[in-house]
Amino acid sequence: MIDPKRLRVLRALADHGTVTAAGRALHLTPSAVSQQLASLETEAGQELLRRKGRRVWLTPAGELLAEHADAVLAELDRAESTLAGLADGSTGRVRVAAFATAITRVVARAQAVLPGIELQVSDAEGQASLPMLLDGEIDVAVTMRQQESPRLASTPLYSELFDAALPPAHALAACAEVDLRDLADDPWVVPLPGNPLRDVVRQACLTAGFTPRVQHTSDDFTAQLALVETGAVALIPRTALPAGRGIALRVPAQRHVFAMTRAGRADHPLVAAVVRALVQVA
Repeated sequence: MIDPKRLRVLRALADHGTVTAAGRALHLTPSAVSQQLASLETEAGQELLRRKGRRVWLTPAGELLAEHADAVLAELDRAESTLAGLADGSTGRVRVAAFATAITRVVARAQAVLPGIELQVSDAEGQASLPMLLDGEIDVAVTMRQQESPRLASTPLYSELFDAALPPAHALAACAEVDLRDLADDPWVVPLPGNPLRDVVRQACLTAGFTPRVQHTSDDFTAQLALVETGAVALIPRTALPAGRGIALRVPAQRHVFAMTRAGRADHPLVAAVVRALVQVA
C-alpha cells in the first residue's frame, strides 16, 4: 500500500524540481527526502525517478503518480474538514499569508470579527504565498493573482486602483488626473521582477503605448516614494499611498485580490470562517 505521506514528498519534488528544494519546503533533509522517495518506488513497484549525478526528474510513472497524489491529498484534506465539522469548529488557529497592504487593510481587521479563532499571519510578497499554501505551511493565501488549478479554491476579495506618484517639481504634479502617455519619457521606479505588481505597471504602460524606462526597482512602497522624490515616477496602489499623495489615472490601472485555499480545505469550518471574515472586511 502506498503511504500518503510519501505522496506528499513526491508532489513536493514535482513542484520544486530538486530534492534539496523539496526537503526545504517539507522541513526534511535531502537524505530523508531521498529515502521517502526510494520507499515510495518500492511501494509502487515501478521506477518513479531517473537520476544522473545530483539531478533527479520524474519518469512517466512518476508524473502519473504525482497527478494521482493531487486527488489523494485533496481527499485527505476533505476528510479532515469533515471530521472538524463534526466538532464545534468555533475555536482554533488558522495560518494566513498576505502582502503588507492586505495585512494592514484586511487581514488584521478580520481578526476582530473572528472571536475564538486565532490568526497566525505571515508577510509574503508577490506570489510567494502560493507555494507556501501548496506545501501546507499556511491555510489561506491572500494574493493578487488568481491561479487556476484543481488543487486550489479562490474567493474574490477586492479590487484596488493604482495612482501615479510624481515628484513635486514634475510639470503634472498639480493635476487632479494624469494620462499615462504623458509619463512615457520619465524615468520609472517599479517593483522587482517576480512581483505581480510589476506586471500591472508594465501592462498599464503598454496599454498606454509605451514601455517604462526603468531606473529604479523596489518592492517597498516607502522606498518607491523616496525615489519618486529624486525625480522618478511610479504607479502605487491607492491604499499604500499617504492621503493626498497620488494622482488619479485617466485610464485606471488596478489589481484584483483573492483569498486562496487548498481545494480540500475550503470547507474546513475554521478556514471557511476566516475566508468569510476576509470577504466581510474587504
